[in-house]
Amino acid sequence: MNSASPEQLLSEEDRTILLAVARTSIEQGLDSNLALVPDLLEYPETLHPLRATFVTLELDHRLQGCIGCLEASRPLVEDVAHHAFAAAFEDPRFPRLRRWELSGVDVHISVLSEPMPLPIRHERDLLASLQPGVDGLILRYREHRATFLPAVWDSLSEPREFLQHLKRKAGLPGDFWSSELRFERYTTEAFP
Repeated sequence: MNSASPEQLLSEEDRTILLAVARTSIEQGLDSNLALVPDLLEYPETLHPLRATFVTLELDHRLQGCIGCLEASRPLVEDVAHHAFAAAFEDPRFPRLRRWELSGVDVHISVLSEPMPLPIRHERDLLASLQPGVDGLILRYREHRATFLPAVWDSLSEPREFLQHLKRKAGLPGDFWSSELRFERYTTEAFP
């Protein structure tokens, strides 16, 4: 996952701590079936602000789990611990992570910026405004909702293809368009 916002907001030390918290939460899940609940007093204040995150697990370079949220509701260190556990054990698309797989799992963390509405009237305007490799995109239409992290551009590099797959993820046809569609853009600070 090499997509990131233009500026790095977390120090290398913060990133190292968050990756360790993610692994510890997964290890604790294997031992007790419970996520790590970090004590904020044990972590730097830079990891206390409310932030939205996604944690992605890869095993042998294949997706093994990806769970997160779009709105900040927990301190950053707690959000990472919660989503690491969920990516390992609660992603319905994949079997639960097994202990023997842990050493081969790569953990990726994406810290999201606040989503910004895109005032779009036509699909061509949306396609022209997308920044491949930079933008994460949220689609909302009635009860349908989906998002792609900026890292998805690594496999869907053309804006039209990116948007078609996002619509399908939301349960809509790839060629669907309505004036009721709503979009929001965000960036991520993704690591390692």
